[in-house]
Amino acid sequence: MIEIELNNIKKNFGLKNILDGFSLEIKKGERVALIGQNGAGKSTILKIIAKQEKEDSGKINIRSGARIGILNQIYNNEKEDILVKDFLYRSFEDVLSIESELRTLEEKMSNPHIDAENLENLINKYGRLQDKYVLLGGYDIAEKIKKITSKFYIDANMMNQHYNLLSGGEKTRVNLAKLILSEPDILCLDEPTNHLDIESLEFLEELIFNYKGTVLIVSHDRYFLDKVITKTVLLENGKENIYYGNYSYFVKEDERRTLAQFENYKNQQKQIEKMKEAITTLRKFGDIAKNEMFYKRAKSIEKRLEKMSIIDKPIIEKKPINIKFKMQKRSGNDVVKIENLEKAFDEKVIFENLNMNINYGEKVALIGKNGSGKSTLIKMILGEDNNYKGTIKLGTSIEIGYIPQNIIFENEKETILNYFIKDTNLSETEARTILAKYGFRQENVFKKVGNLSGGEKVRILLMKLIQKNINFLILDEPTNHIDIDTREILEDALKSYNGTVLFISHDRFLINKLAERILHIEENNIQSYYGNYDNFMRRAQQNECDN
Repeated sequence: MIEIELNNIKKNFGLKNILDGFSLEIKKGERVALIGQNGAGKSTILKIIAKQEKEDSGKINIRSGARIGILNQIYNNEKEDILVKDFLYRSFEDVLSIESELRTLEEKMSNPHIDAENLENLINKYGRLQDKYVLLGGYDIAEKIKKITSKFYIDANMMNQHYNLLSGGEKTRVNLAKLILSEPDILCLDEPTNHLDIESLEFLEELIFNYKGTVLIVSHDRYFLDKVITKTVLLENGKENIYYGNYSYFVKEDERRTLAQFENYKNQQKQIEKMKEAITTLRKFGDIAKNEMFYKRAKSIEKRLEKMSIIDKPIIEKKPINIKFKMQKRSGNDVVKIENLEKAFDEKVIFENLNMNINYGEKVALIGKNGSGKSTLIKMILGEDNNYKGTIKLGTSIEIGYIPQNIIFENEKETILNYFIKDTNLSETEARTILAKYGFRQENVFKKVGNLSGGEKVRILLMKLIQKNINFLILDEPTNHIDIDTREILEDALKSYNGTVLFISHDRFLINKLAERILHIEENNIQSYYGNYDNFMRRAQQNECDN
């Protein structure tokens, strides 16, 4: 059964079409990923389906009666002041309306002066409403809310907070929980994995995998897409390329299609050259023999050439942005040594008797639940938080480069060029040459740093660090809000880096590709596992079985 049908959709923002003849058919129960570079129109498609945006032209057909729910990347404040718990209960407005009617009927039935006939009518009505209440899961609402909110770390304290006072990440988690509770027929999820830790991600994966409805997802989380997706749609130049499989299938199939297209292109080019040679030869024969037949044959081939549908030359490889760290001086073998560390916020214990070492050249992923102390530990290593017991020692000749989770520039109105030149000995010409290598060309260097996308901010910060003698990189969620292309650039840069890397991430694809050791925060301490994320999961599952 067709759930969604988009035909020749066009949408213009300013001077160019974001969507330029986009078409897509989605069957009921399919789990579809929309991928492509930032600005390709992925979020726009979700908003058009959810009727938050209006297409300029084209046709949209959605199955009659299908209920649509959307998770946006950014949520504005509610018009009315509302607590989080009341906001979540909005998912059950129909059920709560019936519950209110049942309470009203109970009051009427408890009236000692009611006559028998009216009482019987009220009892019958009450029975019908109660059956409907049970059918809609009225008695399970509290349990449903408790289960979902616990998985997204919406505790009793947050439930009683005002929705409008939540941070952006908290609003995303609350809206995701509300959307799941409402169980729409069509789920439109725009970057649902942002602000979730790995445990919440795994819960979301299981939920989507078993979801009875149709799911459309915009995400840069490749591990997540591999787990849940049945169809991948690549957006390029406002149009669609459809692949019937998950992200890893898309990568292989896209390469196969590109190579096949290149072979077709080469064969067509050979054919065109032969046709042009034949035209030239026939005209020469016509000139020599003074025979009109040769000219007619040449003209016939010319017409065939004009009508030929020319195959565009495919780009076999994108021109890589090659970020290389120039490490002039390595550090000592002991990079970080932590002994008997204790840390608490008021009554809440974060770390207790923590001992940990990081050695030179290691690439270490720090993982754990939200609130387990990952960013706190980073701040203590950086010397930004000295309120703890125990010792944290950095080794000799340590030069730290740090990329925070939320990149905020001291002067948001400063241009890329000025920011990059500052604190360096580079001339403007030298700076612009380096910036061009990393994708900031011509007028782009005059963009304000405060207006950069997440990926551009990470790139400019990396480029700044490259100019310094960094031998210890500390990264807090470096792949948040950046597209897949930028993630791959970052991964390659870190992979080839000879120094030490400590990074917090819920990007399991990045952890698998980069990490040589996992530090897992659990029960106020850290367990160390050698290998990548998949190795960690196998070890953790084995430990559970052994226990």
